[in-house]
Amino acid sequence: MQHEPQGALPVKDLVSVAHLESDDIRKIFATARTFKAGRGDHSRLLRGKRLGMIFEKESLRTRFTFEIGIQDLGGSAVFLDHRDARLGSRESVMDMAKNLERWVDCIVARTYKHKAVTDFAKHANVPVINGLSDFLHPCQALADFMTLTEKWGDVRGKTLAFVGDGNNTCHSLIHTAAKLGANIRVCTPESYEPNSKVVREAETEASKNGCEVVILNDPREAVDGVDAVYTDVWASMGQEDEREERAAIFADYKVDEELMGLTAGAVFMHCLPAHRGHEVTAAVIDGPNSIVFDIAENRLHVQKAVMALLMTKTPIDTTGVTA
Repeated sequence: MQHEPQGALPVKDLVSVAHLESDDIRKIFATARTFKAGRGDHSRLLRGKRLGMIFEKESLRTRFTFEIGIQDLGGSAVFLDHRDARLGSRESVMDMAKNLERWVDCIVARTYKHKAVTDFAKHANVPVINGLSDFLHPCQALADFMTLTEKWGDVRGKTLAFVGDGNNTCHSLIHTAAKLGANIRVCTPESYEPNSKVVREAETEASKNGCEVVILNDPREAVDGVDAVYTDVWASMGQEDEREERAAIFADYKVDEELMGLTAGAVFMHCLPAHRGHEVTAAVIDGPNSIVFDIAENRLHVQKAVMALLMTKTPIDTTGVTA
């Protein structure tokens, strides 16, 4: 079932960054920066709009930033905790979507299975935002690259190294880098590389935008001369039973001072929560080149922009704001 876009973006939903054009991403960034700078009164932009939040996973940043964001724009949020009952177990996702579309104006889904997000988007006649799935984490990657554009002005020609597990965050970073013309090197142990379809799609996009996607297994080679180093937990939510096994496999992929010393004075990035002493040392994540809390702050502004651009066609004046 196809639904027409309702807002100022040419898509109805934000399920994947791959569904956006580079200009759409820059529009999100410009809108986010407008909100962040407090330019204009947007406190009634989404007045009367309701956000339904359907979460299977624990959350700090995603829940707080979406709830605060919708309130800042004049709307309200309702939270439905599904940690004790997986989506589709009590009633189908389709039926949930058809109910929710009668009560709310937008749905944020934070799920284990990516199919739950795509099913919500397929069946709901209101915008659906992927708040995280086991395959993608688009809001995180948008906040990551908004933060990099704040630091650098433009990400084109810059190189980001992702060191760790080829997971959901990694997939969305690959999509976003390719769209914006940034080089990305993904470095994982063998058999933990990112999804091959994601890589192929991004390589096609990168060839159009003058950048490259490189998959490696040697951390020292991956970070050599790069502008940013990114890592994430080695065992994501739902992989707790693999934690000890993964700790041994990923031991050589820890981001420490020695590894950062091989870069071009790179900034350090992490989507949080972080485990100091595991995937990253305290000296790196708490050091002067770490931008992890700048990224966390920008989750709020990016998600406000996404909600505004999906739920309303009301023009948002971004004059003078660099995208």
